[in-house]
Amino acid sequence: MDVSFSLGQIFALGIGYLFILFACAYSAERGWLPQQWIGHPATYVLSLGVYASAWAIYGSVGLAAQHGYGFLTYYLGIAAAFILAPVLLLPILRITRTYQLSSLADLFAFRFRSPWLGTGITLITLLATLPLLALQIQAVGDSIYLLTNESSPYNLAFAFCCVITLFAILFGARHTSLRERHQSLVVAIGFESLVKLAALLILGGYALYLLGGIAGIANLDADTLWMRPASATLPEGAGRTLLLLFFAAAVAMPHMFHMVFTENPSAQALSKAGWGLSLYLILLAIPVPLIYWAGQSLQLDGRPEYFLLNIGAHLSPFGAALAFVAGLAAASGTLIIITLSLAAMTLNHLVLPIYPPRAPLDIYRWLLWLRRLLIGMIILAGYLFYRVLSVRHDLASLGLTSFVGIVQFLPAIIAILYWPTVTRIGVVLALTSGVGIWVLGLWWPLLFGVNQLDFGPWSWDLNAELHWYQVALISLTVNTCTLIGISLITRADEDEINAAQACAVDALIRPKRLPLQARTAADFTRFLAVPLGHTIAEREVETALISLDFSPNENRPYALRRLRDCIQANLSGLMGPAIAQEIVDTYLPWQARYAHDDIHFMELRLEEYQSQLSGLARELDTLRRYHRQTLESLPLGICTLGPDGEVLFWNTALATLTQIPAAHMIGSQLADAPTPWGPKLTSFLQGEAAHVYKQALEFADQPPCYLALHKAPLVSATPEHCGTVLVIEEQTELKTLENELIHSERLASIGRLAAGVAHEIGNPITGISSLAQNLIYESQDEDFTEMAQQILQQTQRVSRIVHTLVSFAHAGQARGQAACSLIRVGDCVEEAVNLLQLSAEGRQREYICRGDLHTHVYAQAQKLEQILVNLLSNARDATAQEDEIHIQVHQAQAWVEISVLDHGCGIPADALAHIYEPFYTTKPAGQGTGLGLALVYSLVEEFGGHLHVDSPLTPAGGTCVRVRLPAQPLDG
Repeated sequence: MDVSFSLGQIFALGIGYLFILFACAYSAERGWLPQQWIGHPATYVLSLGVYASAWAIYGSVGLAAQHGYGFLTYYLGIAAAFILAPVLLLPILRITRTYQLSSLADLFAFRFRSPWLGTGITLITLLATLPLLALQIQAVGDSIYLLTNESSPYNLAFAFCCVITLFAILFGARHTSLRERHQSLVVAIGFESLVKLAALLILGGYALYLLGGIAGIANLDADTLWMRPASATLPEGAGRTLLLLFFAAAVAMPHMFHMVFTENPSAQALSKAGWGLSLYLILLAIPVPLIYWAGQSLQLDGRPEYFLLNIGAHLSPFGAALAFVAGLAAASGTLIIITLSLAAMTLNHLVLPIYPPRAPLDIYRWLLWLRRLLIGMIILAGYLFYRVLSVRHDLASLGLTSFVGIVQFLPAIIAILYWPTVTRIGVVLALTSGVGIWVLGLWWPLLFGVNQLDFGPWSWDLNAELHWYQVALISLTVNTCTLIGISLITRADEDEINAAQACAVDALIRPKRLPLQARTAADFTRFLAVPLGHTIAEREVETALISLDFSPNENRPYALRRLRDCIQANLSGLMGPAIAQEIVDTYLPWQARYAHDDIHFMELRLEEYQSQLSGLARELDTLRRYHRQTLESLPLGICTLGPDGEVLFWNTALATLTQIPAAHMIGSQLADAPTPWGPKLTSFLQGEAAHVYKQALEFADQPPCYLALHKAPLVSATPEHCGTVLVIEEQTELKTLENELIHSERLASIGRLAAGVAHEIGNPITGISSLAQNLIYESQDEDFTEMAQQILQQTQRVSRIVHTLVSFAHAGQARGQAACSLIRVGDCVEEAVNLLQLSAEGRQREYICRGDLHTHVYAQAQKLEQILVNLLSNARDATAQEDEIHIQVHQAQAWVEISVLDHGCGIPADALAHIYEPFYTTKPAGQGTGLGLALVYSLVEEFGGHLHVDSPLTPAGGTCVRVRLPAQPLDG
């Protein structure tokens, strides 16, 4: 190599590039970069270019030297995985987003409900990625060694590891928000991918120039052009195996899992990555054969892996620096993401199960420092692995060893999505067998330089050509056969079955409605404060409430179940699914008295999956929607309840009738409905009658409502679907019409009676009255005079009764014809009190007026006075001397309520139903006509008001009569 740099120059170049990378991430984090750039799909697609590690820069040329055009499998394998995103990546994305799973170990631990399996996956992943980490470190160390001619690359590689540790912490473990997506990291890795692509294209263009352009390529030696010696050694099966290895990397490699799923902005971005990443990889692959051909043409010394550095040095010092930066970008980006992912995986599945956090600690900060420590330890482990290898292996060998180990996860991953009956035992034994063969055949020989394994009469030559292919084929075959065979003969437990339903592509979750011991959101904070501390528990509950858009006072059972699920998912993203499940199961336990399907949640999931349904499932969903719309459109209120009394359905008509939105009732207990609906419906539900009619529902600020209530059990062959359906029909209008009809008939009969009485009794009474008066004037006998006065009094009483009867009949018949106006209530109250105080009995009572007497009502003053006189007379007759009679005036919205309250004897309960009937009275004979309240009722209805009597108010008695009159003219 003609160009040589000093160690200080290379160090400054590397540090400068990494600071530019960090500045890019920091600018995105601070919002200095336009949001259109940060959130653009191209940014995410470029961040997936982290797959192109130092192998893509250096190792691909070495792979081309070994296997000819087989090097393309490195690019085509992962491109195929993204092309198949709808059947592979999107289902995994749905699971990881729903349950906050941030690593492959999280996915396995969640699906198979085994923290030990998560631990095993973490250990296998660490073993498999150590060669890949060593590859990155070796590539950078060797490139620095080649550019500076230093005596040993080990110290240079160690310095690189120290710098990368610092930057890995700055990129992914700088804040306590360990769960959030790192958009700044995505932007930085996207920038790094652009640097790699630009450097390779520039150097590839220079290699083409060295070859003499397109025409010069045609003049190359045929063996060099077609790489025949190398391609002849790659059987067809080996090529397909390479494709499978790189295909598995899309979901199983920790850095790819992190970028594809954890840092994913949306499912749409992943769909676009199918063609975007493929295009990026094609552009990366184009310079590889050009660089190899140029290196062969120039007869460069050394490994083909570093032809890029030699060609860059042949161009100029700038070209050498560009080749170094390309390798540094690839290695640093891969190291940073792998380390961040492995640190989180190790923390969740190795450290926390042994040493879980306790409440007195600041858990966020404790986890942050643990993650920082693990980042340093993982990079140190990669460096030590590199030192043990002592640069005995080329980059391709290191990479293939890593990818063969990672592909062992692929059968289980596919089974998670498409084979719900796969069992935990089957996965454990399959991984044990496959990984065991891989460790013996590749990992162990790679680390310790073993050349041959002897097993009695059978031996295995580890230096054979395509040895990695034999190990991959045997291990993957044994792995897959073991998984299938063991899963067929073993059975999954209930937890595994439930998790399988959550993970399977073609299955919908059937969540259960179980009651929680926690009754409110505040209980969640109190219970979680034991393991997490009050501050952390409060923050976790508040975060979950905000994400679900729930109130802090939430107490609906359905909402509390969703809150529990959300908290478990959030804790899973922070500590891993195993620890999260242990905390939630311990401190937010279910009351396992009964379990029924959560119908409402199932419907929500069906709405989410509507676009994914097809065939018979789509037809059944259409039928479900039709029946649901039928129930929603019925003019009757319909409510369905589970066996535990939880509301499962609340249709539009019922929401309109009760003024309670369905969203507030579904998932809550019926008794939690606002008064008076909750008590009334609960009382009916607990009663024996299946049908009741004309049930009055009293409101504080509006007229009463009359209902017909019906209930019926929901009978099914399986008890899980039992419950009750309530049908609520409003009968207020019907009740009003019936009352008006009855009242009209009563008035008509009274009118006919009044006419007859007036005709038949009026004239004789007049004659009797005249004769009595004559006796008074003509007789001198005091006894006759007293008797005549008594006769006169009785005739006057009869005349008053007839007059009252005729007035009552006329008041009903002439309704709506009298002219009403706004009158002051206080004036009418004062006049009525003055009229009552004209009599001796009236003056012996104390009348207390309260409220806003300046309020106006829409009525007639004379008839309102008549109403008040009748009510006050009744109160006077029911009370003793010197008792108080209270008159209260209160305005509520468009109504004015006048209450007359006394503390008298009260009205017997059996008489309340008859008090409005003419001639019905509870007074002693000769002291009442029974027409007072009937007349009041008629006049109040004439004004469009309402009359209500409460009696007795206390066991000792007391009566309150409330008259509600409009404060303004009624419409129509």
